[in-house]
Amino acid sequence: MLTNVILGSNDLERSAAFYDGLLALLGARQVMRNDRSILWKGPDDGVGLAVCRPYDEQPARHGNGSMVGLKAHSIDDVARIHGTALRLGGRCEGPPGERRPGVHAAYFRDPDGNKFGVFHIVAAA
Repeated sequence: MLTNVILGSNDLERSAAFYDGLLALLGARQVMRNDRSILWKGPDDGVGLAVCRPYDEQPARHGNGSMVGLKAHSIDDVARIHGTALRLGGRCEGPPGERRPGVHAAYFRDPDGNKFGVFHIVAAA
């Protein structure tokens, strides 16, 4: 059901040092890093944990820069889940579409403002 958990960070280097040490105890390692975010996954490549600088460039705080990632089973599911969220009172944070080659996503907030992304990764041929 989940693809990842993202937490806001005001200092990626400090976060990297903390999570590298902590998550190594669980067999996880960095699998992606750029100037805005870092992602760790364990040996099973299951649910990952990421830290990021908030997209809106405001300071990270509870809920700002945080998002729950949901795993869709198809590209159509991405749109279906996003549409259902909006019909149930959610707010669009990014319509369904391909975000990078092979990665389809949509973003929304629930009625309380909690941010979600729904993702489908197309298997390589």
